[in-house]
Amino acid sequence: MKKLKVGIVGASGYSGEELCTILARHPFVEISCVTSRQHAGKRLVDVLPRLAGRKDLASLTFINPDPEALKSEEAGIFFLALPHGQSAIYAKALLSAGKRVLDLSADFRLRDLARYKEFYQIDHPAPELLTEAVYGLPEIVREQIREARLVACPGCYPTSILLPLIPLLRQKKISPERIIASCLSGVSGAGRKTDVSLLYAECNESARAYGVPKHRHLSEIEQELEILTGAFYPLTFVPHLIPLTRGMIATLYVEPTGDFDADDALHIWSETFADEPFVRVSKNLPDAKHVTGTNYCDLSARFDDRTGRLLLFSALDNLTKGAAGQGVQNLNIIAGCDEEAGLLV
Repeated sequence: MKKLKVGIVGASGYSGEELCTILARHPFVEISCVTSRQHAGKRLVDVLPRLAGRKDLASLTFINPDPEALKSEEAGIFFLALPHGQSAIYAKALLSAGKRVLDLSADFRLRDLARYKEFYQIDHPAPELLTEAVYGLPEIVREQIREARLVACPGCYPTSILLPLIPLLRQKKISPERIIASCLSGVSGAGRKTDVSLLYAECNESARAYGVPKHRHLSEIEQELEILTGAFYPLTFVPHLIPLTRGMIATLYVEPTGDFDADDALHIWSETFADEPFVRVSKNLPDAKHVTGTNYCDLSARFDDRTGRLLLFSALDNLTKGAAGQGVQNLNIIAGCDEEAGLLV
């Protein structure tokens, strides 16, 4: 198989660095273009030392992320690892040049302009593309991803919440009302940026809630659940920052619609995800350390006899299954190659 040339816009951030690491070991991909305003003119292997020693990357140099200039690059597929509000500008230019785009930002996850402005406080830069974008959760919409020109890779929190919920809601085994999600995330989820609240001295020996009650990821979670159920049900979502570099745990509190317990949930997940390479179902409670650096999402469940609630648990790495890894999984689907290519460690 001839190697697919791929570009990464924003390759020096945490998600961009993870993309470079995964794609560098991908048997069917060649990284042909990387951008960074801060590091333009510098070699990739000098800025990202973990890739030092790779002869195939030795001459690859960061270039300025000029949307028009990128249109003439050889890469046929581009990853956008940029903050919201910026990705849309690049997507518009690249799509006009016949490129395909995998966006790791939030710019194309929402279908409604008003909802985007409500949660992101800006007008959408490319509203004409919203109806075309595919919300790229592979285990749920794989066939739509295959032919997509523009894939909006889901956020880390939404992935950890939607994967356990969707199979149970589809079979009407749990109520879509009064769902509560309490999630814990490592600090890299905030991105590589200068922020006092993210300094080591602030995060070490610390745990705190943030983004309450309307974290931005809530918008896409509620959107996808509304599409599934046909009605809008507000969800209580409380994210927490914990002193991990990477990793994420979600605990969901839901109400069964009938005689339905943890073993039943495990059975439905096992059937639903039987052929999915990156969802693991177990009676053991998930632990973030077991998914670090992988593209797995681990699921488990418990039933609380005292309250009658079902407790759902998931764990994933926010930089892989929650960002870069999921993006590469989508790339593999589009390219028609082994979905695990580059992602097995």
